[in-house]
Amino acid sequence: MSQRIDIQKTYKLFIGGKFPRTESGRYIKWMDKKESMVVNICRGSRKDFRNAMVSARGAVSGWSTRTAYNRAQILYRIGEMLEGRREQFMAELILQGLTIKQAKNEIDQSIDRLIYYAGWADKFQQVFSRVNPVSLPYFNFTIPESTGVVAAIAPDDSSLLGLVSIIAPVIAGGNSIVILASESFPLCSISFAEVLQTSDVPGGVVNILTGYRKELLEHFSSHMDVNAIIYCGDNTDDQKLVETNAALNVKHVILFPNQDWSKDQHESPYHILKCQETKTTWHPIGV
Repeated sequence: MSQRIDIQKTYKLFIGGKFPRTESGRYIKWMDKKESMVVNICRGSRKDFRNAMVSARGAVSGWSTRTAYNRAQILYRIGEMLEGRREQFMAELILQGLTIKQAKNEIDQSIDRLIYYAGWADKFQQVFSRVNPVSLPYFNFTIPESTGVVAAIAPDDSSLLGLVSIIAPVIAGGNSIVILASESFPLCSISFAEVLQTSDVPGGVVNILTGYRKELLEHFSSHMDVNAIIYCGDNTDDQKLVETNAALNVKHVILFPNQDWSKDQHESPYHILKCQETKTTWHPIGV
């Protein structure tokens, strides 16, 4: 019997719960540090981003109206599925330059972060809601609710943990997201999309693109149907572009210039609150 040919993984985009190739037909040749492994990564385009936005907008109403407990269950399920595919992610992280110990720690922290936000998904509203004192015969309630569709630029120096740290609090709060994966370390992003697809996450709630920041940042930050944008990185020109374009339709802007995602500061219910609107309701007493 002849020697078996190794079947190489095809890295596609993740839009609307499916895995399309980029509509542009363009690809990025990603190589490991030894330049011995070459992988074709989809070079996402403006059209790909628009398609992802349509999917995200179509999914957000159903996702935001699910019970918080159900969203918690699904986040926990994502953690379970990631645990079950540990070996695959270990291989990809090592291929991208991590040591065995570093890869193990990154996977452990990613799973723990998903479970952490699963625990907060049905509790953060109680913590951040309040009854406001007023001098009239009314009850006055303030509660957080999802902002809608979030566009995000993932950390460039983290393949898995940074991606998880952005996605988890956004969807825990009932939002949908379109995220551009790390340009330098993109391999785990689509493998994580496969985890999402088998974890009861409705199609369109999470959409993952790969490609160049310099090509897509303008579209991410200026699209008029985006309600909030997250930018991870310390490039001041990019930050200024995001803030300027966000003013076009008054998007929420969340900046994460510090990219050490293993720190405890990147695990907090306040990260859920960053993509929430504050809703205040008046209700007459006795009615």
